[in-house]
Amino acid sequence: MNYEVLKQFQLDSPAVSSDRYGCGHINETYLVVTESGRRYILQKISNRAFPDVAGLQENISAVTRHLHTKISNPYGALTLIPTLDGLDYYHAGENSDWRVYDFIEGSLCLQAPETPEDFYQSAIAFGTFQQQLEDFPAETLHETIKNFHNTPDRFRIFKEVLAKDVMGRAKDVQPEIDFVLAHEEVGKKLTAMLAAGELPLRVTHNDTKLNNVMLCEKTRTPLCVIDLDTTMPGLSAYDFGDSIRFGAATAAEDEKDLSKMTINLDLFRIFTRGFLKACPGLTENERKVLPLGALTMTLECGTRFLTDYLDGDHYFGIHRPEHNLDRCRTQFKLVSEMEAKWDEMAKIVEEESK
Repeated sequence: MNYEVLKQFQLDSPAVSSDRYGCGHINETYLVVTESGRRYILQKISNRAFPDVAGLQENISAVTRHLHTKISNPYGALTLIPTLDGLDYYHAGENSDWRVYDFIEGSLCLQAPETPEDFYQSAIAFGTFQQQLEDFPAETLHETIKNFHNTPDRFRIFKEVLAKDVMGRAKDVQPEIDFVLAHEEVGKKLTAMLAAGELPLRVTHNDTKLNNVMLCEKTRTPLCVIDLDTTMPGLSAYDFGDSIRFGAATAAEDEKDLSKMTINLDLFRIFTRGFLKACPGLTENERKVLPLGALTMTLECGTRFLTDYLDGDHYFGIHRPEHNLDRCRTQFKLVSEMEAKWDEMAKIVEEESK
């Protein structure tokens, strides 16, 4: 099947191999080698995760074209390979949509930071991504996942699921339920500021983990940001906040021993420094709400875990009966730790903004 699909793209020569590649869980990814030795990435797009493939590909095509106007290194942004018809993806039938990218040669992809410097470089990468797209009309992008970071809507869904309590689990998680309800107002602040025009709409990546940055294998500095499927309109605080939630936490997302979970302020400072250095175009309000972005993304994620637990674990994959509950508890513990260190986080942002 892959070889028939590959014939529909403008490769430099016929493909001689196509093998599964990478650690992604959503799309099917293959490393393709052609007769000339040139390498490409072939992906079968998940229609389950992204039902509007046309809108998704319009986003990626527009964003990558814009990025290429800002760079000199051809590997500084993803490059879509067109089909024979000049399209940016190939529809091979129901639930069978495919795209091809140039392979980023000389690159390195880390699943997690090995040193604080790796975390800093991820901040440079995502800050640069934000800066390069500051003049892109974010409102023209499709929402590839509706209401993805609409935190008030996450609270609405939580309350609906709680009211139904289909698994009868609510009686055993009252402290977690109370935590969500007590934090509803703070969770709404960013969307309220956006609606009031106090924060600008930006192009956001929405999955700002280090494994979505291709580093130069020689210098370990960023080449480009990958996995643009969730790139859509949002707030700079979303991308910053999710990086902190994931990268400055001191324990795994599903750690059972909550005493291990806090926020590492040294890593918070390192990421803040890199992000602000690479993205000097942020407004004063955007800089000030960076800690709120970290708290909101962590609160939202924990709420989603708890919602899924109450609903019967349909969305997030689990490996044990209370896996989503464990995840929700770590996120809420991290929120509490952020609140306890709020003044220090705000001071770090202020210091690194100078």
